[in-house]
Amino acid sequence: MKSELITIVLGVLVATTGLCQIPPPAGLRSGPGVQAAMDEREPEVLKACKTPPPARGGRGRGPGPAGSAPGPREYNVTEIPGIVAAGQQWKEIWQVDGNNADGIIATSDGGILIAQNDKSDVVKLDKNGMASVAYTGTNTGGSLAMNSKGTLFIANRGLNPSIGELAPRRKVLANRYNDDPLDCIGGALNDIAADSKGGVYFTMGGLFYADSKGTVTRYGENLTTNGIILSADEKHLYVTNGTTLAGFDVQKDGALTNQREFARLEGGGNGDGSTFDTAGRMYVTTNPGVQVIGADGKYLGLIPTPRGIISVAFSGPDRKTLYAVARDNAQNKDWIIAIQMTAQGPKGRGK
Repeated sequence: MKSELITIVLGVLVATTGLCQIPPPAGLRSGPGVQAAMDEREPEVLKACKTPPPARGGRGRGPGPAGSAPGPREYNVTEIPGIVAAGQQWKEIWQVDGNNADGIIATSDGGILIAQNDKSDVVKLDKNGMASVAYTGTNTGGSLAMNSKGTLFIANRGLNPSIGELAPRRKVLANRYNDDPLDCIGGALNDIAADSKGGVYFTMGGLFYADSKGTVTRYGENLTTNGIILSADEKHLYVTNGTTLAGFDVQKDGALTNQREFARLEGGGNGDGSTFDTAGRMYVTTNPGVQVIGADGKYLGLIPTPRGIISVAFSGPDRKTLYAVARDNAQNKDWIIAIQMTAQGPKGRGK
């Protein structure tokens, strides 16, 4: 009864404030399916931190649509020239109970891969909307990323968070920072973007880079991070910073320099998941929908959505279908929705 009450209270807090983590499945207090901050063993881990994490108000999958009203909402897609035509409609492709869809990326055959927090699986949704389990045994897997060479990575959000490689072989890339477990950083292990050098950029209460040997370095100042984008030429990195996008220049060794405010999100809500198209335009999820930013940082418009969304990716046979993960905390359910675009996503790495 006590654990059920805790779950109910936390669920209300998520739905009304967006500050707390989405609770794990009822009765589950530890292990895969439970994000680190909710794991009953985490206090013992934090006691051993050489550098304890700062005080925090909540961890977990980013704020995204957590404060949105439950249920579908009316919307009207207006034209954004070269990006989406007026009157286009989002179609529901797939739905799943629980916190079981996040961090989507495209597959080479026009489908998408979906990370499942509660089930600790990765699901493949093919171009016809048929689902199958592609990988099992992740540690509360969240965001996915694939580099230009086809190496697939996942953000494991359970106790002892890590950046893991799923393919071509299963291994841990990075799980420590400054000789502490990643738990000691504090904040949520949210989003990842992989480079061609075998490294991975990730957000976790800040911005980090794990190089190909697993050495983790922190970058940036005064950041409230979530979604992350590495430009197609790997010369620039962009990270959501509340209602703005922060930009960085990428050095040959993967280091980041020249932090700056690159763009402002004008459609309402903090930025979450993100992707880019072949013209270098960026697509950032917020509670009202997908906000589109030009390669020069100019705000281009909003593609409204029937629910709040948290993750986005181009896919389909011609890469002109934009997929998104919609979340309703009140129903504890995720949807995959899709819309036909004029813009085209990249054939290879998409974030």
